[in-house]
Amino acid sequence: MEKEIEKIKEQLEDIRPFLNMDGGDIEFIKYEDGYLYIKLSGACAACGFQDVTIKDNIEAYLKEDIPDLKGVINVEL
Repeated sequence: MEKEIEKIKEQLEDIRPFLNMDGGDIEFIKYEDGYLYIKLSGACAACGFQDVTIKDNIEAYLKEDIPDLKGVINVEL
């Protein structure tokens, strides 16, 4: 599981610049039972397309290398 977490964190770093270009950011919260918990912030936190970004972009990208990933959940802390 530690390898998966490190891979996820590396991939989130690859995604971060694209979110930053739109004034947003992403933070790793935890990976548990096949689900990745993240926190979107900045412009991404209030964006109406946040669900699309998570499902069609972040989740799809991560599943290419982490086939056991069941889903990505945005956590509002």
